[in-house]
Amino acid sequence: MAASTGGAGAAGAEPRPDVVGVWTTADGHIRQELRSDGRYDEARGARRSAYTGSYTVTGDHIDYVDDTGFTATGDIRDGVLHHEHLVLYKEEA
Repeated sequence: MAASTGGAGAAGAEPRPDVVGVWTTADGHIRQELRSDGRYDEARGARRSAYTGSYTVTGDHIDYVDDTGFTATGDIRDGVLHHEHLVLYKEEA
């Protein structure tokens, strides 16, 4: 994948279309929506919007900043999002 930046803090940059969308764990318990405006919304089980915040993409790396100030990271490898201890797969539109 080409190195590019998307998400919040990337003034005027378009988010990568291969990153934007809904990513989910294999069991469907965790669903993370990466929006084109640089925001994310993560649901856990029946708890909608369990975590919300902004994200930026640099190459295959994602930096998250939760609305409470908590930070996390992720990497996309072979079309799979490895977010901290989670493995998420992109849902097809």
